[in-house]
Amino acid sequence: MKKFVMLITVAVGLMQTSCNKKLLEYESDDVRVEIAEGEEWLHDFPLFLGIKKKNPPQIAIWIEDSSGRYVSTIYVSQKIATEGWLNANGNRRKEALPRWCHSRGIQYDDGLFCPTKQQPVTDALTGATPRKGFGMYFREKTGLQRFRVLVEVNHSTDFTDVYAEDAAPSSPYYSGGKEGSGQPALVYMADVDLSMQSRSFTASLIGHSSPDGSDGGIYTDMEGIDSALRIVKQITVRLK
Repeated sequence: MKKFVMLITVAVGLMQTSCNKKLLEYESDDVRVEIAEGEEWLHDFPLFLGIKKKNPPQIAIWIEDSSGRYVSTIYVSQKIATEGWLNANGNRRKEALPRWCHSRGIQYDDGLFCPTKQQPVTDALTGATPRKGFGMYFREKTGLQRFRVLVEVNHSTDFTDVYAEDAAPSSPYYSGGKEGSGQPALVYMADVDLSMQSRSFTASLIGHSSPDGSDGGIYTDMEGIDSALRIVKQITVRLK
């Protein structure tokens, strides 16, 4: 598999609390992915007895070539990378970040594409999503002049009247039930061309992932999606 060599030197423990703004100096053709948080970045996640915790979203950042073939993962939230879900009651949460899961193309023993406790993600930086916007560096080492940077974001239990908690499994709006996502994951993409004079590329929303996580498709019908649109304010890919 083609790899991107990472230029990240922070420890996972540091990533669990904040993002180091001074990871490394840019070198020639180094790339930085910057995610600016929106007003819905933190979401009330129910714990017990009416107590809620404000959680940041689950996020995956990865690279595809210009034809849409998966190349490598830059960063993925620890919960999905290690199956470390809270109060999931055995739910593998296949609907959390299904585009990223299916893009990797790794199918596990239970037939799902999301990592397991026994087989966690090992080829990318993982950690708890920072509670504010953050940035990640990487260096393109495959020789690609053009590639895509994709970012998938999602909150757990982010229900709406359309993506309801009690939606039937047969409904097109079913998103995992009580412990599921509610509104489906959103996918953003930036087309990067290293040969262009432009050194900044803004990612655009290209749609949402499969609500129930059954496939890796992109869907453009945005009915019932509202607060999820405000999780991220802007995603920018910058070159030196």
